[in-house]
Amino acid sequence: MDARVKRPQDSDLTLIAPLAVLYEHPEWQKPLLAAMERRCVDHVVIDLKSAAFSEADWPAAALYFNQASPSAYVRGNARAVPYVLAYMRHLEAAGARVLNGSRVFELELSKTSQARLLRSLDVDHPRSVTFNSVEALRPRDDLTWPALLKPEQGGSGARIQVVGSLDELEQTLAAEPDLWLPDNLLVLQEYLKHDPERGIVRLEFIGGELLYAMRVVSHGRFNLCPSIVCNPVDGSSSEVCEVPEPGPPVDFYAYPEVPREAVETGRRIFRAAGLDVGGIEYIDTVDGRRVFYDINANSNLREPVAREYGGFDPFDRVVDFLEAQLSASRVA
Repeated sequence: MDARVKRPQDSDLTLIAPLAVLYEHPEWQKPLLAAMERRCVDHVVIDLKSAAFSEADWPAAALYFNQASPSAYVRGNARAVPYVLAYMRHLEAAGARVLNGSRVFELELSKTSQARLLRSLDVDHPRSVTFNSVEALRPRDDLTWPALLKPEQGGSGARIQVVGSLDELEQTLAAEPDLWLPDNLLVLQEYLKHDPERGIVRLEFIGGELLYAMRVVSHGRFNLCPSIVCNPVDGSSSEVCEVPEPGPPVDFYAYPEVPREAVETGRRIFRAAGLDVGGIEYIDTVDGRRVFYDINANSNLREPVAREYGGFDPFDRVVDFLEAQLSASRVA
């Protein structure tokens, strides 16, 4: 979709559609786009994998919905990430409203920024050290082992490993230099011991309100993407997931008994982050901590969990939210 609109004068401005969806992963967006078609929502889609804009281009829509993911680089689409960030800044400066816009996307791109936000909210989170050199870590006395090695720009659990010492970290990076991609920054994060049978909890929010909660039992995997195409319901191997992992399939369970205090903390994080639609993840440790560790703006919702949780289609709820935002934009 060519989303260029030239603006010679305000009176000449014509929008291509009320709503534009920015995307990079075609499979992830199919359920949402199908719901929009079903509901007859007038929209266009803008593929970020091959795109261009000028500072003279005027927004093609009144409202944009960003569905880009930091994990684009594992699919060979690394250029989509800096492009969409620049494009959203352009759109926002031109007066368009962008849901999960540039500020939110910058936060999602940075484990370091997420840790700083959680600290500012006095929310328990994993102790983290960001680094670009193993040697720079050696003088530090705040490292604990084992630790999780993560890319600063995370996504889909890509390139996460458990390391047991500085020497093992050095050997790992020497053997796998691509772990430094895409931005040559890595994070050592506190390893949190938890009951593997209970897994982690993911809270999905829309507009600051809880959509549903689910437990995710990883069976040792790190790719916990809820999308059906990445983690099929029948436990079969995904044909489209670019982060394959050995072992049993990830299990997803509706969690209607989620503690109210956890939901309220998730809501505080959601609002402080400026999210419009997103997921917040936490883990209950064996020593009694409730640790929040991940903020996701690109929510790949899982229909079976939502139906078990409350008997609804989660993508219909997203469309409800988008239609409400469109109505608000028209009034404004």
